[in-house]
Order: sequence, then C-alpha cells, then structure tokens
Amino acid sequence: MTRIFLLLLTWIIILMSSLLSAQTLQNYSLSGTLSSEKPEQLEINLFSPDNKLIKTEIADSGGKFSFNDLKAGNYQLKISKNGTEVYQSGDIALTENKILSSIDLNVKSIEGVTITKAKPYIERQDGKMILNVENSIASTGNSAFEVLEKAPGVNVDSNDNISLRGKGNLLVQIDGKNTPMTGTDLAAYLRGIPSSTVEKIEFITNPSSKYDAAGTSIINIKLKKDQRKGTNGTVSTSLGTGKFIKNNNSISLNHRNKKLNIFANYSFAYREFYNHLKLDRNFYEDGVFQRAYVQDNFLKLNFRNHIARAGMDYYLNDKNILGFSAGFVSNKFDPKGDNSSIVLGNNYLPESNFTTKNRSHDHWKNISFNLNHKYTLDSLGSELTTDFDYIHYANTSLQNFETRTYSAGGNSLDILQGDIGGNLNIYSLKSDLSKNLKNDWKIEAGAKVSFVKADNDLKFFDASSGTPVLDVNKTNHFIYEENINAVYGNVSKKWEKFSAIFGLRAENTNVKGTQLTTNQVNKKNYTQLFPSAVFSYNMTDKSSLEVNFSRRITRPSYNQLNPFKFYLDPTTYRAGNPDLNPQTTMNYELTYSLSNKYFATLSYSKTSENITDVIKPVVENGKNITVQTNENLSSASYYGLNLIAPVKLTKWWDMNNSANFYYGSYTGNVSGTQINNKGNFTFNLNSINSFKLGNGFTAELTGNYRAREVYAYMDVQPNWYLNIGAQKKFSNNSTLKLAFNDVFFTSNPKAQVVFNNYIENFVVKRDSRVVTLSYTYNFGSAKNGQPRKTGGADDLKQRIGA
Repeated sequence: MTRIFLLLLTWIIILMSSLLSAQTLQNYSLSGTLSSEKPEQLEINLFSPDNKLIKTEIADSGGKFSFNDLKAGNYQLKISKNGTEVYQSGDIALTENKILSSIDLNVKSIEGVTITKAKPYIERQDGKMILNVENSIASTGNSAFEVLEKAPGVNVDSNDNISLRGKGNLLVQIDGKNTPMTGTDLAAYLRGIPSSTVEKIEFITNPSSKYDAAGTSIINIKLKKDQRKGTNGTVSTSLGTGKFIKNNNSISLNHRNKKLNIFANYSFAYREFYNHLKLDRNFYEDGVFQRAYVQDNFLKLNFRNHIARAGMDYYLNDKNILGFSAGFVSNKFDPKGDNSSIVLGNNYLPESNFTTKNRSHDHWKNISFNLNHKYTLDSLGSELTTDFDYIHYANTSLQNFETRTYSAGGNSLDILQGDIGGNLNIYSLKSDLSKNLKNDWKIEAGAKVSFVKADNDLKFFDASSGTPVLDVNKTNHFIYEENINAVYGNVSKKWEKFSAIFGLRAENTNVKGTQLTTNQVNKKNYTQLFPSAVFSYNMTDKSSLEVNFSRRITRPSYNQLNPFKFYLDPTTYRAGNPDLNPQTTMNYELTYSLSNKYFATLSYSKTSENITDVIKPVVENGKNITVQTNENLSSASYYGLNLIAPVKLTKWWDMNNSANFYYGSYTGNVSGTQINNKGNFTFNLNSINSFKLGNGFTAELTGNYRAREVYAYMDVQPNWYLNIGAQKKFSNNSTLKLAFNDVFFTSNPKAQVVFNNYIENFVVKRDSRVVTLSYTYNFGSAKNGQPRKTGGADDLKQRIGA
C-alpha cells in the first residue's frame, strides 16, 4: 500500500505542475460556418499536423461551429457524415482568433452516394498489423479463437498454444487488458467470444517501452464499442453447423451526448466443439523398443458463455474526463472425453488395452472493475491518464475419470475424481503522462504498481472401491503471490522526413510460490531494464523505412509454475514446473513501406531461457507415461521476412496477400535430449480475395498454406485451408452473411515429437468445416465520436492458465 500511496502522490504532483503550466498558455479560437441543408448532421473534427484528433464538434442548425481554447500552431479540419469523410481542409495556421470563410457542402449529393470503400482486411498502422475482423465474411459466426488461428502468421499447435510468425509466449489482450490464461485455458475462453463482437485484432510484434514488458509480441483483440453520438445499437445473431451446432448472439447499446457516454453490451454463445486426437507413442531404452501406446481420444465440449460489460465516461469539461466500467464473464462447459488405447509390448504385439471416460463439469467466471481519469493538458494532445483496475477470476472443475483395463491377467476398474478450484485477484494502479513540446518534441512517462495473488486448491480422490479416498500423491494446494513495480520514459522528435523515439522501462518483480502440501516455498526477486527505440525515414512521399528494437520479458504463467497434475488418462497428464525462469528477448525489425499499402519487414530476435511447451517421457511407478509441461531451453533464435501486398485486379476484385518466411532455431536439453540450433526454414502464405457483385452483394475467398515447421522437439507437417463466403447489405443498415469455412477439411495439425528414448506421432481434427448464416442490424444515430481507451492491468491477466 505504501507504493500505491507514493504513486498517487507522484501523480498529484505531476497534475498540479501541469495545471500551473497550462495556465501560462495563450489560447485562441477557430470558428466557421457550414453551408448545407442539414449542417447539424455533419461532424467537424479538428486534427493536429501529425493527424491526431484533438476535438470534435457538431454544427448548430445554422451551420455555425467553434473550437475554443486552442494553442497557437497548425491544424486541419475534417468533416464527415454518417462516418464518411466529405471535406478536408489544408493546413490552418492559428496565431490569433480566426473565423474561416464559409465552407460550402452539397449534402444532397453526399446523401445520394453509396460509399463502397471499406477498410482492408489487413492493414498496417503505427507499427501494428491490423486485421479488420468486422469486414471479413469468413469470420461470420466464428469465435474469436477461430478468427485468430486463421490470421496470417498465426499458428496453433495441438495443445492450443498460439505462436505469431514462429514465435511463442505471446501476450494476448482483450481491449488492451491481458487475458488470464494460456494454452487450452486461453483457447476455451476465446472460443466463447463471438466474432460478431470483435472489431479488429492488432498484432504488435515489437512494442515500445510504453507497453508492459511482458510477452515476445502482443496480440490485442479489440471488441466493438459504438462511439456515435445519440442513442445507437447493434444486434447480431448467427447459426452454424459442422459436426455440431454453434450459435452466437450479441447486443450492444450506446448513448452519447456532450457530457456523457454510456455503453453496455451483452453476448451469449452456445457452441459445441470437439477435439479428436490420435496418438502413436513409442518408448525406447538405449535405442531398443520397449512399449507403445496406440490411442484414440475424442473430446467434446459444449460452451455456454455469457459476457456482459457496461460503463460510462463523464466529460466534466474540455480538459477532464472521468470513466468507469465493469465486466462479467461466465463460461460453463461439460468436457466429455472418450479414450481407447492399445498397449503394445516389445514384440509389437498387443499386451492389453484400456478405455477412459472423462465426464467433468467446469465453470469459469470473472468480474472486473476499472476507474479512470483523463486530463488534457493542452490542445495539441498532451494528457495525463490514470487507471485503477481490480479483476477477480474463479474456476471450478469437478472431474471424473473411469478407466477399464483389459489384459490376460484379468479386468480392472479405476475411478479418479477431481475437485479443482482456483481464485485469482489482481490489483493495478497506473498513470501515464504525455507532453507535447515545441518543435515537435514529445515526452512520455509513467509508473505502475500491481499486486497478484493466485490460490489453486486441487483435490483428487481414488473412488475405485466405491468410497472416495484422498490421493495424496495427486492432491495439491498452491499459492502464488506477485508484486511488479514499473516506471518508463519515452522521448520522441519529428523532423521533416525523419523521426525517432527512445524509451526505457524498468520493472522490479517480487514473486513467492508456496506449495502447502509439501511446505515448499520458492521466492524470486529481480529488477530489469527494457530499452526500446524506433527510427523512421520518409524517403519519398510514398515510401518510408522504419527501424526498431526492444527488449521483452515473458514471465511464467501462474499455473505453469504450479506443480499440480491434471490427468487426461492413466498414461498422460499435464503438470506445472515451479523451477521455470522468465525468458528475455531482444527484438529487431526493419520495415519498408510503399504507398502505405505494401510492406516488407525483416526481423531478428534472440531469446534466453526460452519457455517451451514440451511433451516428454517419464517413468512413474515403473510405468512409461508422458507429461505435458514447460521447460526452459538455453536459447532460441528467429530470422524472418514478412510481406504484405494488396492487389486490385479489377474494379470488382480485390486481393490482399501476405507471406511470412522465417527460420527458427532452438538449443537446450529436456529429458536427457540435447538439441543444438535445431530448426528449419519455413513459410506461411495467405490470400484474401473480395468480390463486389453489385446491388449490395459481395463475396470472399480465403486461402492459407503453412509449410512444414521444426519447433524444438516437434516436427509439424504442412496444412492448408480454403474459406468461402457471401453477404448482402440492405438499405435498413442490416447485413446477411453466409460463410463456409475449411471447405475441404484440411486444417488439421499433424506432427511428430522426438526425444532420445521416445517418439510420438499425432494428428488432431477439430470441428473446423462449418457453414454459418448470420444477421446483423445497426440502429440509431450516425454521428461519430472519439473512442476512449481505458484500463491499466496490461501485464497481469495473461498468466493464470497452464
């Protein structure tokens, strides 16, 4: 609490000094008149020379508008109607109060024109690759996870671990806030979020020091939030079928006036999903075959997901905005797994077989609260923002595994029951200052303090005799506590053709892990620096170069450190590793841009103590089994080339192409198996084709190919998929979409895992071939407003899952 008090005191001092300095500024006004039949329906936006939105005004019925309290400098006016820009001024030099000449706008002609230009599916802005999900027909009726796994450069392995351009240990965020899970837990969470609630996905491969230092890269899933003035809303529903049924429904409401912005949204998803995993596991001793398991695992899940969020922004005056938001998520699902296994002896003949039935009940839920304040220091975008976040996560799982073994020695029945509960509480306070100075200098600084406590209590019982008996070898109670204190500073400068940003972030981390069942306590305390820099040069009006680098850290997730065992069947379980160390990565990128449409990015990264998901062999009670866990490899290197090239083939055919070529190499030792610079050259190709058919009809064809990839101990085989879709836009602001994904049912991961005394081959099939019909209706006003980003728990909520 002392750190929180000091941070608040620092924030108050900065605020007071900023208020005092603001009083010395000379302020001016910029006003004018619009000549049109319906001026009150036009939105006037005032921009700074670097294209940053400063203020928004609505003209009165006579067409008059005014921007007050402006600092001397250059500005631009942009006027839009129904979200479409209809006027843009040149540079306006403001050195005194200025009244512009009347601006003549032919509104009738504007209303009669149907604007067909939409955001491209893939674009790049401010160092981010952006996937505009709401413009994609193929995303119709999908979940956020299914959209993400089909994004260019993204790969998902058989354990639902997500990698971007060949690099794992990512930071996945929802609206700038980290999700509290990884692996299968994260996948389950994202599968419950309908794609109809997603606006876009941002891929930040080399974040600056302003961002939390966690993660090799950041994937930020931005949900829709209506910013139009007046009362607006959207309703959406979809029904899809593959092997099983899928239904998504959502509604969002927003009311905004000059003083108040109130928003609320709710979605419900019912999605049946399956994971069909076939395994061939071979165990050796000094190169001599000993035993094998030939296994067929079929897991069905039925997600019933409720997501609700509400909040408000109150505009005290031109300088101060107060905000509050609250969210709730409830996801219930009942895993139903059926496993059949054949055990082969050293002569490759069957010795026995067993079947395992998994009948479980899971419930995950979380609540979140955010309080925020924004203070505008001047008219050129200088501001001070403060966020306080509280997030609570809880999960319960009642598991029941029944295993029947058949052998020459007789039959047996083993029943394992699990009662698993977990709670996670996060407290975060953060403040950021952004100050624009003379001659295009800019300073950014901030501080953050966070506290985390995770409590996981796992009880397993042997119920084979009919009476459950506590199994002390599997039961565990693990408590994880963490405190992170961070400060950062950025300095940037813009010249005519050149700009530069230098940043430095310092993070102090204090962690304590307590395993109550064994009284084992692990403590770690460390402080690290994370520099970053960006240099950009405009070679011509249409071409530019950008060089950037940053140092990043990936801390183990809360459950990756928890040594509890989660059983899949008698020969397979998942376990955490309390000895995991954080990994650190140096990232370097060089990006060439042409016409802000074509991009080529060369990248290199070097990771120490690389956290790697492995499936390794172990011997327990004289039996060969496999464990899915995480280990630190010595190092990992990455070399990549990413290309984005949109092509307009005809007036009605647009093609958006992307390609990622990379080489990853890994060095380390797991289960007595040493690898040195093991990896391969591989690539991923993606093409999205959009067709304008007229009368509001459009169609889409998407193809993706992923080449073979060697990832440490895993050799992943190539796969591909093809999606098709069509949509019709109606004059009442509604849209009907039909999508057919993975038409040929080919996006199935297939790989081989190799250790010195173990070889595993597997193939995974999921419910990816799906036909979906959806309908969306937008209603309300069409006056746009300015979105406001809130939330400060940006480095914490990623790490609860295994």
